[in-house]
Amino acid sequence: MEKLFIEGGRPLSGAISIHGAKNAALPILAASLMASGVHTLHNVPDLLDIQTMLQIVCGLGCKAELQGDTVTINTATADSYHVPEQLMKQMRSSIFLMGPLLARFGRVHVSQPGGCAIGERKIDMHLKGLESLGARIEETPQSIICTAGQLHGADIVLDFPSVGATENIMMAAVKAKGRTTIYNAAREPEIQDLQNFLNAMGADIIGAGTDTITICGVTELQPVAYRIIPDRIVAGTVMVAAAATKGNVTLEHVNPAHLTSVIHALKRAGVQMTVGDDIINVNCLGRPRAVERIVTSPYPAFPTDLQAQIMVLLTLADGPSIVKETIFEGRFKHVDELSRMGADIRVDLNSAFIRGVPRLYGATVEATDLRAGAALVIAGLAAHGTTVVEQVHHIDRGYDRIEQMLNRLGANIRRS
Repeated sequence: MEKLFIEGGRPLSGAISIHGAKNAALPILAASLMASGVHTLHNVPDLLDIQTMLQIVCGLGCKAELQGDTVTINTATADSYHVPEQLMKQMRSSIFLMGPLLARFGRVHVSQPGGCAIGERKIDMHLKGLESLGARIEETPQSIICTAGQLHGADIVLDFPSVGATENIMMAAVKAKGRTTIYNAAREPEIQDLQNFLNAMGADIIGAGTDTITICGVTELQPVAYRIIPDRIVAGTVMVAAAATKGNVTLEHVNPAHLTSVIHALKRAGVQMTVGDDIINVNCLGRPRAVERIVTSPYPAFPTDLQAQIMVLLTLADGPSIVKETIFEGRFKHVDELSRMGADIRVDLNSAFIRGVPRLYGATVEATDLRAGAALVIAGLAAHGTTVVEQVHHIDRGYDRIEQMLNRLGANIRRS
């Protein structure tokens, strides 16, 4: 297994361009199955999850390749609705294929999805939404089979603004007869990107970015060329890393509007922020301030995918801070690893109570999931001495060569 060896104590400095958003690219790759022909997707990151999704669509009969940051995918040859079990268990995002395959073939056969072990993530809302559109669901502990003749529009109220359920229902509803309205929809920028992609193909969708999305069904879609939005979670990770190392970094090709809650949190911690149309400068001149409370919630509130990273910054802050996790109950696994580096953190249920320390110290730690791994890289950058991060494959699911990205900013990270 590969490891990252990090020599800490170097402030990050310079400018960096942020790669495309994994959480936008994955559902868009799935949605491409809905229009037969050749799609060209630009600004696609080269990640393990992207490679897994490409393997899945090729297993369904498509032809796809990633060259640089461009994916060319020919969906005309798709001839299967059965997602391979061994691939689906590697990545929860494969559940996005249910809506597109159901819309195209009237049938989909998948196994129960896998992914990061960060808590229970039921797919009940996905299945209930597809049932509302007319699908018949057969579920066993190992597999899920959905069948439908003509899908029909419906009014669907989500119990929780689930990103995945919102996107799966959107995709299935595009080919449904009549109008579908999703209430209490998730509002994330990645959902807006999916709407824009589907509309470019000929769909009729409005409302993404609000809590009510309306889809009027269409009969035909066309393949398109499309550019994926920048990854706000990667951007937020770099922003926190710059602050934690007392650095000065400019992020280019980002959308600051997608990062409002992160910018606000860093400002509360005393970090200097300069925001332009598509750039953000992060400059931290001294020890960060403690932040009374940060609460993760659905967009536009502070993202759960940056909770572990911001916690690293708060472990170095002057005073006590609280981080409350409201999305996933298993997302504090990085706390034990940070404690091994000298952090002072106490967890009680879904809240972490952090007492800032002047310095972290290098140690051998384990990336237990994707975002915890990114947090440990930040901790290693800020720590005194050498940090070894094990189980790097988790990090590779969401960051395109994280060591190369950070080394361009003056970090000293080696993969071995």
